[in-house]
Amino acid sequence: MDWLERIAKLRQWSRNGTRAPHKPLLLLYALGRFQEDPDGDLRYSAVEQDLQRLLTEYGPPHRTTPAYPFHHLVGDGVWEVRTDRGPGSPGTGVRDLRETGATGRLAPELRSALRRDPDLLGRVARSLLDLHFPPSLHGELCEAVGLELDPVVTTVLPAARRQRDGRMRELVLTAYEYRCAFCGYDGRIGAVPVGLEAAHVRWWAFGGPDEAENGLCLCSLHHKLFDKGVLGVGDGHRVLVSQHFVGHSPAAREHVIALAGRPLVGPQPGARPVAAVHRDWHLREVFRGEPRPAAAG
Repeated sequence: MDWLERIAKLRQWSRNGTRAPHKPLLLLYALGRFQEDPDGDLRYSAVEQDLQRLLTEYGPPHRTTPAYPFHHLVGDGVWEVRTDRGPGSPGTGVRDLRETGATGRLAPELRSALRRDPDLLGRVARSLLDLHFPPSLHGELCEAVGLELDPVVTTVLPAARRQRDGRMRELVLTAYEYRCAFCGYDGRIGAVPVGLEAAHVRWWAFGGPDEAENGLCLCSLHHKLFDKGVLGVGDGHRVLVSQHFVGHSPAAREHVIALAGRPLVGPQPGARPVAAVHRDWHLREVFRGEPRPAAAG
């Protein structure tokens, strides 16, 4: 059985690029626990808070519940649920999962495959990360679910999946003249830029094209905050800062809060700015809460 192919075809609710990473997050969490204890079960009442934190931190901005993937992942053939009454999930109700002692774990065939092939866990995890989250979040997401992955492991995506365009970085950095679009940072060592990255506005995993009008040149800090939903781009191509962000230090105020309402730095004349359709997707699916008012001055 091709487990990478099965993982790539997880059934997820989707409409107009809506993010629904419930199942991938549960699977990543289960892989982290399997790595720690291959014979362990995940009792819903014991892991509910962990799963809710993952959904709050890495899921869509709107309200959601870990009961949904705990039940529905069974239908993808990679997960099983048992209760005090026997095999089978009691449904998506939180109370039902708690009161029946529902426990979940990776499907027996998948657990056997992971034991036979120690490298499979890394390939499955990398596939989930690549297909559902931007690269800037992969490292901290692995830490959040307790996964330790070999950094040399690479994932070959199924042939049906599109491949990234390696020219994206150069297109975006050139369009913004090697300056962070939020703060103007333009550091180099000799002729080589350092700490500058090409950020997808609409994530590649959700149909975002490898084109300059879907990209921003951002410093490493602001790229991470953009992908976490702290920063966004609003009307008039001005920087948005989420009201959910809290920072009291002078550095937090200067490098984040003071950005609210500032116009983007770039792109250069002749280069396409971020397309409205991609800005709207990011505001709907990634940006958290309401924006702060523009900083004084």
